[in-house]
Amino acid sequence: MPGYVVVGMQWGDEGKGKIVDYLTEQVDMVVRHQGGNNAGHTVVAGGHTTILHLLPSGILHPGRVCVIGNGTVLDPAVLVNEIEGVAEAGHQLEGRLFISDCAHIIMPYHKRCEGAQERFRGNAKIGTTGRGIGPAYADKADRLGIRFGDLIDFECFKTKLEKVLAYKNALLQDVLNEEPFNFQDVVDEYARYAERLRPFVADGVSIVHDALRSNRRIMFEGAQGAMLDIDHGTFPYVTSSTTVAGGVCAGAGVGPSVVKGVVAIVKAYTTRVGAGPFPTEEIGEVGERLRNEGQEFGATTGRPRRCGWLDLVQLRRAVLLNGATTIVLTKADVLSAFDVIRICTGYESEEGRIEMFPSQTSELERVTPVYEEWPGWGVDLAECTSWDELPPNAKAYFQRIEELAGVPVSIVSVGPGREQTILRSDPFSH
Repeated sequence: MPGYVVVGMQWGDEGKGKIVDYLTEQVDMVVRHQGGNNAGHTVVAGGHTTILHLLPSGILHPGRVCVIGNGTVLDPAVLVNEIEGVAEAGHQLEGRLFISDCAHIIMPYHKRCEGAQERFRGNAKIGTTGRGIGPAYADKADRLGIRFGDLIDFECFKTKLEKVLAYKNALLQDVLNEEPFNFQDVVDEYARYAERLRPFVADGVSIVHDALRSNRRIMFEGAQGAMLDIDHGTFPYVTSSTTVAGGVCAGAGVGPSVVKGVVAIVKAYTTRVGAGPFPTEEIGEVGERLRNEGQEFGATTGRPRRCGWLDLVQLRRAVLLNGATTIVLTKADVLSAFDVIRICTGYESEEGRIEMFPSQTSELERVTPVYEEWPGWGVDLAECTSWDELPPNAKAYFQRIEELAGVPVSIVSVGPGREQTILRSDPFSH
């Protein structure tokens, strides 16, 4: 069976967790292929809310296998807490959850280094979550990283840690003016993680390919969104991994021919967290109303998200980068509170009107959005259970989005619960 990628089309927080959870009914395996616990996926099922930072969102479905791939970086403390929380809620994980032995480990010095680096940036800080993700990826590129395969071979872990920690302590003390770490304290802490996580560590690539050979359908789940991609996002205000659909190949260890479709998750308006350009951001009453109606506060940090109208210039760029085959529109119910809804269809720049998203952040910071205005629908979409029940103005707005994006809308989410999902067409059929 082919694989399908679920990817966020904006700056993250598009509601991927709910949609992965919803679509898991149609797949056999869910694979997380990049990122760390700098993102949270919120799943509401049966009236119970679960926030997942590292476990794939499909973990709440009995019988579905979940793999955390090579391309992730994992904080074992967070992972252990999440595993225990899900297990206490009655979910069986043994034989269903696998952590790639090639996934890299976030160490305590990564978090301390990240905090110090942000302080050094001053007014130019990125607005990171402080979870150590960036420094962990940097160590991976610098060949200083420690992997889960090392953790379960604990003598290997201690040998690598001794060498790396000498360098990191020198950096912390002599450059960043931070306290060093005690080798034995780190060893003792990570020995506990090794014992708890050992049953889940495996060759993730082999498990994924065994499933493909057995004709099983796989869904690949990413974190963050396309515009936070390290290569294609609004650099330097980006994350440290490849968030676009192409990252699945490296992060999960599959070839491009495996991917048969890209399910693009699009919030019905736009948000972002942290610093960086945001052309359609609304600073005043509209922004506050979007934030409050949509409960736009980070699942990981609790930070209020910056909010604004849907940006189709940005969305067209994301569709291009990801090869999107269908759109799942989320949080459409939030717009029920507005009499007039705006869509950005172009930008005004120093050179005149442009309809292509600028590749340079400095240019994006200088544009002004050009809007279309659409009438609101005046009813709560959360009460709708099918496409036919949607009010005409809502359907017109959604159809305008697919017209401007050039991609069909297959699902509309009208609330946080699994049942608050309107299926217009099968997203795996596009």
